[in-house]
Amino acid sequence: MKLLDLVRLIFGNLSRRKARVALTAIGVVIGTAAVVILVSLAIGLQKNANEELYGIGDLTQIQVMPAYDMEGPPMGGGGGGGGGMKPGEPQSARLLTNSALDELRAIPGVVSVIPREYLMTGVIVKYQKMEGGVNIIGVDAKDLADLGLEATEGGTELGRGAVVIGAMVPSNFYNPRQRPGDEPPPPPELYGQQIQIVVMKWDEQGTEIRKNLSVRVTGVLKETRGESDWTMYLPLEQIKALNEWSGGRRINYNKEGYGQVIVKVQDVEQVLDISEQITEMGFQAFTPQSFVQGINNFYVILQFIFGGVGAIALLVAAIGIANTMAMSILERTREIGLMKAVGATNRDVLAIFLGEAAGIGFLGGLGGVIIGWLAGQGINVIAIVYLANQAGQQGGMPPSVAVYTPVWLPLFALIFSTIIGMISGLYPALRAATMIPVMALKYE
Repeated sequence: MKLLDLVRLIFGNLSRRKARVALTAIGVVIGTAAVVILVSLAIGLQKNANEELYGIGDLTQIQVMPAYDMEGPPMGGGGGGGGGMKPGEPQSARLLTNSALDELRAIPGVVSVIPREYLMTGVIVKYQKMEGGVNIIGVDAKDLADLGLEATEGGTELGRGAVVIGAMVPSNFYNPRQRPGDEPPPPPELYGQQIQIVVMKWDEQGTEIRKNLSVRVTGVLKETRGESDWTMYLPLEQIKALNEWSGGRRINYNKEGYGQVIVKVQDVEQVLDISEQITEMGFQAFTPQSFVQGINNFYVILQFIFGGVGAIALLVAAIGIANTMAMSILERTREIGLMKAVGATNRDVLAIFLGEAAGIGFLGGLGGVIIGWLAGQGINVIAIVYLANQAGQQGGMPPSVAVYTPVWLPLFALIFSTIIGMISGLYPALRAATMIPVMALKYE
């Protein structure tokens, strides 16, 4: 029997019992719609979570710091007398020296290793009559683009006498001479302006000593909702010089190591593996990808749970299909005998009844996919309006989507429902295929 003839015969047989087929398919519609809606909801929650986590940092970066053992060597005992560090005093297990940085660069998949240091002293930033307190970081890179940062104004290049600022830095400025009740001044436009960085330290008598540094703002970074929004970036050598001035001693990175380095990885898929390698080398490694991976794993499990709930409804519908097909075989016993008498093989009969069961699953799955998608869009509109109002009251960002249906989900649900229909009709179809023609023709 040709495939086209088989398809025509299957849908012709189904159209003869429209009411029974429709009632049987309703169970499949409900189960498929439940799968589509529930899995789409889980995917939408995952998508929103990833959007919220996007601002925690570049997912291809790993922040590496020295690992510290908080328990020093025991006092006394041994052959060392009473020398060494006291218990509880921090002890560096391994420092981020230049040789250690070379080891990090040698890891396959690492694109760059960029040291950075915080300005470790008091600081005030001045512009005209305004002042502000900011976070200042020195980076051993000529361009902040190496850290995945982008500029909305100017560029991201670092140089002597230049500073690149985060998007929220201007909002930290205020007028120290502002009178009570006066309207606070708007955040200043700092791009292209000369600003003063006032660095402070105190001597042994408690006298404050100040050092002024005049720099020009050559770039304003794009907002990331992360640390960079509130940070001023300078070349590492300048921050090192200021830290040496405030600490009153020279800093030797070959002996003391850097406070932190940023390891840039080529592919986000390699981040967790490289982070583990760095930890095994004796350093602390932190990457936003670990949070994202954990969140994604949770939502994948949630998708399976939600999909399983819908699949239960499909399994109940499968029992209905099996019952319908069994009744159909009893009603069409003489028809089966006649088909065999005129030359139909067991395989032809099996294909017809399996096709009818699969057809019921397909029609129910198609209806379920359509209803599930439409219901998802309706839930989406209602949920986004409600959550947008809640976000507006709390000052947060509204979600972009509440229920998200990827292209593969309706296709999967349609194929799954068709397979469920075929499996549920397997036993009745085998009964029909193995009937003896003479006995079937004599059946009343």
